[in-house]
Amino acid sequence: MDFNWTEEDAAYRARIRAFLERELPDNWDEIARHGPGSKEQTDFSLDFCPKLAAEGLLIPHWPEEWGGAARPPWEHFILGEEMWRAGEPRGAQYMNVNWIGPVLMKYGSDAQKAQYIPQMASGQAIWCQGFSEPNAGSDLASLRTRAVREGDDYVINGQKIWTSYAGLASTCFLLAQTGGAEGGRSGIAIFLVPMDTPGIEVRAIPSLIGHGDIHEVFFTDVRVPAAARLGEEGEGWSIISYALANERVGIPRYEMGAAELDAMVEELKRRSQFSDSVVRTRAAEAAAACEAARLQVYRVVDGRSRGEPPGNESNLARVAVVTAEHKVTDFGMDFLPDCFSGLSHMPMLSHHERAIVTGIAAGATEIQLNLVARRHLNLPKGA
Repeated sequence: MDFNWTEEDAAYRARIRAFLERELPDNWDEIARHGPGSKEQTDFSLDFCPKLAAEGLLIPHWPEEWGGAARPPWEHFILGEEMWRAGEPRGAQYMNVNWIGPVLMKYGSDAQKAQYIPQMASGQAIWCQGFSEPNAGSDLASLRTRAVREGDDYVINGQKIWTSYAGLASTCFLLAQTGGAEGGRSGIAIFLVPMDTPGIEVRAIPSLIGHGDIHEVFFTDVRVPAAARLGEEGEGWSIISYALANERVGIPRYEMGAAELDAMVEELKRRSQFSDSVVRTRAAEAAAACEAARLQVYRVVDGRSRGEPPGNESNLARVAVVTAEHKVTDFGMDFLPDCFSGLSHMPMLSHHERAIVTGIAAGATEIQLNLVARRHLNLPKGA
């Protein structure tokens, strides 16, 4: 097989790199250091993403009717790789590009599409996802936030936690139970909820991973129209399964990891510390993990390019990406610990902090391993 990129793909990647070199400011590392949920990076993304859109580099894989160019999935991933290698200047808006927009195109009403998709396509929308709860993290079927139908409205009560970007988001992609007391998958529905709706309270959770990245969100008698429901009652599980299949491979963290590994090796060479065989072996292991993750993700992208539905490969790719991230950050912590104790090496520090949540975001690694065991290896529960 020929794993080389075509001349067209190489030119596309070079075009993206030239745009980033032109548009990212000299203090970009300092801005990125605050995290994608921070006011600094949110403000930056609201300026940067419209420029991407004008250049045709925000949503090139979207259908033309929604502002895209119907470009192939491979170009979508080339774009994602270059954005993550640069530190993801799209901020929280990567979610719109990768999965929220496509989910609305597939399941949204005409009114919902008209209301939300143009804002995403122009690079001017910040969303958050209301999934996890205090007693329902990776087990979404156990969520307790409830939406009760009252005439033409739903009244929502409950709590979400670890909600990324909620502090500055304009809209929440919210999961809630609409069924009976037994709950479960069959009762889940999705609501598109404006964050300025009365009854919503957002509390930031202080953390190492970024300023304003994660929050608690409380819903107290929040009233939304039935038109805010995405799809039908009880259809939420199938919609979210489609969304997560896109999210799990839509974040090429291995690219940021590979870039930081290169920087670590250069720093060790500068210190004359890279000749040690143990150091070189560990660096090679981390580099191999990044390449393994890349190829696992490419396997999923190849399936998409052929029109195949999402399958078990996305779970395998997710585990490979997490493994690569941890290999890189463990290498840095073992051989360059001083680079993570101050701001003199901000990209390395930023990568390390983001890597902390790699095994949790988009579905905990342990859950992914369970899915791999059951769906890919066909092992029974408890095996």
